Amino acid sequence: MTDTTNTSAKPPLRIALAGLGTVGAGVIRLMEANADLIARRAGRPVVVTVVSARDRLRNRGVDLSPYAWEDDMTGIAARDDVDVVVELVGGSDGPALTLARNAIAQGKALVTANKAMIAHHGMALAQAAEARGVAMRFEAAVAGGIPVIKGLREGAAANRVERLYGILNGTCNYILSTMEDTGRDFAEVLDEAQQKGYAEADPTFDIEGIDAAHKLSILSAIAFGAKIDFASVDTQGISRILAADIAQADALGYCIRLIGTAEADAGPDGTPGLFQRVAPHLVHFDNLLAHVDGPTNAVVVEGNFSGRLLFQGAGAGDGPTASAVVADIIDIARGMDTGFEADMAFSIPVAGLEDMAPAPSGHRLGRSYIRFFVADRPGVLAEITAAMRDAGVSIESLIQKGRAGEGGEVLVALVTHEGPESAVSEALRLLDGSPSIVGQPLVMQILGA
Repeated sequence: MTDTTNTSAKPPLRIALAGLGTVGAGVIRLMEANADLIARRAGRPVVVTVVSARDRLRNRGVDLSPYAWEDDMTGIAARDDVDVVVELVGGSDGPALTLARNAIAQGKALVTANKAMIAHHGMALAQAAEARGVAMRFEAAVAGGIPVIKGLREGAAANRVERLYGILNGTCNYILSTMEDTGRDFAEVLDEAQQKGYAEADPTFDIEGIDAAHKLSILSAIAFGAKIDFASVDTQGISRILAADIAQADALGYCIRLIGTAEADAGPDGTPGLFQRVAPHLVHFDNLLAHVDGPTNAVVVEGNFSGRLLFQGAGAGDGPTASAVVADIIDIARGMDTGFEADMAFSIPVAGLEDMAPAPSGHRLGRSYIRFFVADRPGVLAEITAAMRDAGVSIESLIQKGRAGEGGEVLVALVTHEGPESAVSEALRLLDGSPSIVGQPLVMQILGA
């Protein structure tokens, strides 16, 4: 049995930290505040030896004087006083990717919070790490401080995951839940989110669903033993959601949330595939996810023996994300004593990950919310309902409401009975080009209790 009681007798684990933004500064604060606790749990002292960032003079609210400084962050992996490289620079390519490749090539363990880099280059990096015999960890890349990757890799390891779904972007969740609480429209709430620091100056990655799609593709790889396929994630953001949609959803017993969903799904011909989608949904008030408000993340994992597991907590911020980063460092330190520090980043070797084809969505059964803006003239409702009838869409309820200040346009929202998604697509095709329809209809799937 390994003795971990005398941590000072073992050499420290030496950390190079690249990127000193909100999370990087949070890592330093956490490691300083909890140094003794971390050492006991890691079985050895864990110390930062060198740091690097773009701007050496910027005030980050932490004392950097105890650490060596490197102007060229891509070269810190070559230093002799480094065992683990922590990459917190961000971006799918550029210096972050160069640093990650250099760290692995130098035989240094890699810890990263970079979801975009893992989504685009995770397979190649993991394969290189396996070949070099070093650990690669990225818990902080998905859902901040929530240990959902650890939960999938370890806690649910004996299960066949049948489906995972959840709220993967705190910015969108803050915007939607604030619209719900205040009745304000999207643009106004987005501006407030930017002022409060919940949204970036350029919020495109968040509000168009790209950030959530990065995270979903990573979770899918671990959950289903599949190669990461970010390009196949069907992605739709929240920028077209109106206060009127929120109000109609509420009247029907639902809220609106941006939901990422992944499940193994055979197509109509029985060919196995992987379905991945990020899109706004109507979520029933009795569903667990309907009560996830503000900048919070939540992931539901359904295993064939474990049943439904819920992971919920802060999806971003310096404290939660730094917590996940340091947890990965502690795991690496523990692995140095057990000989398993180079375990597989995606639970199984990269060579064993399946190349799962994107599953089509047309045959999937569900209920839909469809919102139109139409010209206020006779016959429009008949035209819409006729298109639904001809496409085989059964209407459960229909709401018509005027839109103030829009020159006679009328909001028409309908909810369908359960049916194939292809039928809704066909109905919209039949209505395409109609002079009665103003703008593009909005379709949201419905997530029940």
